[in-house]
Amino acid sequence: MATKLDKPIKRELEIDGRTYTITIAPAGVKVVEKGKRKGVSVSWSAFVSGDAALAAELRASLDALPAR
Repeated sequence: MATKLDKPIKRELEIDGRTYTITIAPAGVKVVEKGKRKGVSVSWSAFVSGDAALAAELRASLDALPAR
């Protein structure tokens, strides 16, 4: 039986030499680079519905455009 997520859980993760704080909460997931205030948040409803994947694909396609 799984444990109910009723309060935020914070963990630290290193990716490509940078440290991030991952917060898993009842509202969703937030990833913030350590020492920074702003990060990326995804609600569980966006994650489950596929909106998060769509947003990631859109960002990748915009990043692929040549710089002006």
